Amino acid sequence: MQAADVCTTQQAAELLGISVTSVQQLVEAGVIEAWKTRGGHRRIPLAAVHAYKSGYAQHSQEGRAPRPSRPPGDASPPSILVIEDNPMERALYQRQLASWGLPASVRFCENGYQALMEIARDQPDILLSDIIMDGIDGYEVIRTILADPLLADMHIAMLSSLPPEALEDRGGVPPGVVFFAKPVNYDELHGYLRACCASHARRGFGT
Repeated sequence: MQAADVCTTQQAAELLGISVTSVQQLVEAGVIEAWKTRGGHRRIPLAAVHAYKSGYAQHSQEGRAPRPSRPPGDASPPSILVIEDNPMERALYQRQLASWGLPASVRFCENGYQALMEIARDQPDILLSDIIMDGIDGYEVIRTILADPLLADMHIAMLSSLPPEALEDRGGVPPGVVFFAKPVNYDELHGYLRACCASHARRGFGT
């Protein structure tokens, strides 16, 4: 294989529009083929990068149809996806959400990579995402969602202990996304989720 047929992790990240860490995670998971040189540098075939890019696009766009409008009277509950890498916080969210008795189903993901695969498989109606996570972080997940027109009606909230200046350094809170500072005010989060569920129900009844 000639040098022109391979690329570095940095070049692969630029081609895919994701972080270097995310490329490394995909390589380690065996999703993208790669090998290491004698000097320990990772090399990735360009064909593998393009295959992943086209395959993900096909799965994300062509493989999914836009969620159809629910027929009047459809009372199916909305789904909530929570992305949180801290097991103690996941357990706390699970306990709080269960105690509220929301008319919704709840799923949890431990990282951004797992969340993107879950969203592509079965898109949620409401997303609650931590920001700082190893590999694909919350910002990358949310930007991926916002760039996909098939996911335009998803309610999205970020939850993080990042101070305002750190948020601004990362581009701020994207338009249309709600921000909750950690430690989370659960009364506010409860109110937000109740409003999202009510909005979902109104759409279902065509009002």
